[in-house]
Amino acid sequence: MEFESIVLNIITKSGSARSSAMEAIQYAKNNESEKAKESIRAAEENIALAHKEQTMLIQEESKGKKVEVSLLLVHAQDHLMNAITLKDLAQEFVNIYNKISE
Repeated sequence: MEFESIVLNIITKSGSARSSAMEAIQYAKNNESEKAKESIRAAEENIALAHKEQTMLIQEESKGKKVEVSLLLVHAQDHLMNAITLKDLAQEFVNIYNKISE
C-alpha cells in the first residue's frame, strides 16, 4: 500500500474512533448504556485498524526502509494518540454514568 494511503487510513480510522468515543459519552449521559458500550466497541475497532496501519509503517522502518516523516504523518500520529486517550476517558465516563444510574 502507498505511504499516503496508509497515513490517510490512520487519520480516518482515528477520527471515526474519536467520534464513537464522544458518542459513547452522550449515550451514557442519556442512560443508554447498551448503545454506549456499542460505541466504545466501535471506537476500539477503529483504533485497532489505525494501529495496524501504524504497525505496518513501523515494521517497514525496522526492516531498513526509511519512512518519511512528514507533517501528514505527524498529524496522523496525533489523531491516533488523541483517539486512544479519548476512548479511555470515554470508557471511564461510561462507567461513572452507569454507577450513577444504578
